[in-house]
Amino acid sequence: MTEQNLTMLCDFYELTMGNGYFQAGMRDRVTYFDVFFRDVPDKGGFAICAGLGQLIDYIQNLHFNQEDIEYLRGRGLFSEEFLEYLSTFRFTGDIWAVPEGTPIFPREPVVTVRAPAIQAQLIETFTLLTMNHQSLIATKANRIVRAAQGRTVLEFGSRRAQGIDGAVSGARAAFIGGCKGTACTLSDQIYGVPAGGTMAHAWVQMFDSQYEAFKTYCEIYPTNATLLVDTYNTLKSGVPDAIRAFNEVLKPRGITRCGIRLDSGDLAYLTREARKMLDEAGWTECQISASNALDEYIIRDLLQQGAKVDLFGVGERMITASSQPVFGGVYKLVAVEDGRGRVLPKIKVSENVDKITDPHFKTLYRIYDKATGKAEADYITVHDEAVDAAQPLELFDPRATWKRKTYTNYTIRPLQVQVFRGGELVYTQPALREIQAYCMEQVDTLWEEVKRFENPHGYYVDLSQKLWDIKQQLLRESRP
Repeated sequence: MTEQNLTMLCDFYELTMGNGYFQAGMRDRVTYFDVFFRDVPDKGGFAICAGLGQLIDYIQNLHFNQEDIEYLRGRGLFSEEFLEYLSTFRFTGDIWAVPEGTPIFPREPVVTVRAPAIQAQLIETFTLLTMNHQSLIATKANRIVRAAQGRTVLEFGSRRAQGIDGAVSGARAAFIGGCKGTACTLSDQIYGVPAGGTMAHAWVQMFDSQYEAFKTYCEIYPTNATLLVDTYNTLKSGVPDAIRAFNEVLKPRGITRCGIRLDSGDLAYLTREARKMLDEAGWTECQISASNALDEYIIRDLLQQGAKVDLFGVGERMITASSQPVFGGVYKLVAVEDGRGRVLPKIKVSENVDKITDPHFKTLYRIYDKATGKAEADYITVHDEAVDAAQPLELFDPRATWKRKTYTNYTIRPLQVQVFRGGELVYTQPALREIQAYCMEQVDTLWEEVKRFENPHGYYVDLSQKLWDIKQQLLRESRP
């Protein structure tokens, strides 16, 4: 991707706090922040992690130019010493993150930042922006792809997206979630998300007859002929004219692969009837595509009603995640280091129990049953705890500590990988297709009960006994 300096894409309070840290002598105080979320969109059973690629680009290009410094000087709020500090600003901290494409669950650290206070604070907004947006779209896309039951899903939402990055990065996230391609050309050029497209109704309307429009298109694109058949009347003229064009242009060339698309009407009924007409005419390999304000529920219902659809083009409801367009990830301080490098846990307390944070520098694990290969639970420990997979492991529900289970025949792996060390990138980013394949593989490790759309089984994210005890001690100490 083209390098872009987005350092000033931050909440203004991050700058005022940075200046405050500087003036208070805390510029070098090492802090730990976690990115996590509290609720899965659409009341689903899991989310899909995405956005790390853009976070890496952002961190690598962090700097304040002279124009930025002059703007800040003009606000009259910042000391000259702080502005001088910003003029040579670079990120020198450490970042760990869950790889893109991984199923993630509420309250677990998706990204952990260890950095001097000013640096850690300044990257808050962009970190949340990219992880929230792309995780939201990847999650929605994965739901839609699973509803399609193996049929191709394409992302068609550019014109309805919320801004340029909503379209371009959204298409990338949708690909991670399982879409096979996009209508967005720029996302293909920048990220390699395969872009494609055929015709709009305007093409058909430009010609004196629908048949002439179809015939001309087949002549120009004989190996990519997908015809939009619902401009006038799908069954009375659209499909018959398409069959005629296929017969006159494609058949003499020995081409049997082609397609029609429907963008309106009763898609279940129309696709069933169109399939009959195509098969009777000998075009059994002709694929039927459907679009028009689709989502996972409509796709599921269409297939239950016997719709004959090979490919779904999904637009506004995926690219905007219109059913729940906010992911809700947060960025919270969980620890600081003292002058001797010891990690001191910090906690945010609230009368709203859901807003009480899990303190400390932590390690996130996923536990798999050896017999089934299925993910059983996630396990969060203090960073310096050792887990011996050869020994039984007892887990308990942090919200109901009497609920306990002991695992004996299991494997366990850490979920976060180190991305930056001392400000240097130490993580090799997978290719986008590798991320998508990894996503599909990891979703397959989840039980079907976790993947269902309505009332999914609650997946357990448990704390180690040591971490639980530290949290309870901090809560006791917070009492007035």
